[in-house]
Amino acid sequence: MGAGETRFTKTHEWVRAEGDVAVMGITDYAQHELGDIVFVELPPVGKAVTVGDVVTTVESVKSVSEVYAPVTGTVTEVNGELEGSPGLVNSDPEGSGWILKLRMADRSAFLKLLDRGAYDKETAK
Repeated sequence: MGAGETRFTKTHEWVRAEGDVAVMGITDYAQHELGDIVFVELPPVGKAVTVGDVVTTVESVKSVSEVYAPVTGTVTEVNGELEGSPGLVNSDPEGSGWILKLRMADRSAFLKLLDRGAYDKETAK
């Protein structure tokens, strides 16, 4: 597995492994379904999460959506740019619209996530 490999969840989160750190956010599909993002709740640094836990919420003009932890770990960093510019999640969801970074407790959960091809098939249903 190369550095920077991106995996996806069926609940529309993406996660990119950078060593033992997982950078994560919501997918392009998710931001499109939500519409204009107006607020991203950023979790506290140091928060411990388990796979499937709600790690944050994203609020759009249509609804509030929960974002789930794709891996078990501890929040090491949040994207402070989203406080003033939550629309980055819409314009660049897998780039500058990243939401948080987690130090992974175990890489095995990452390896079980969908690759891009499998995720694209999932969203095409």
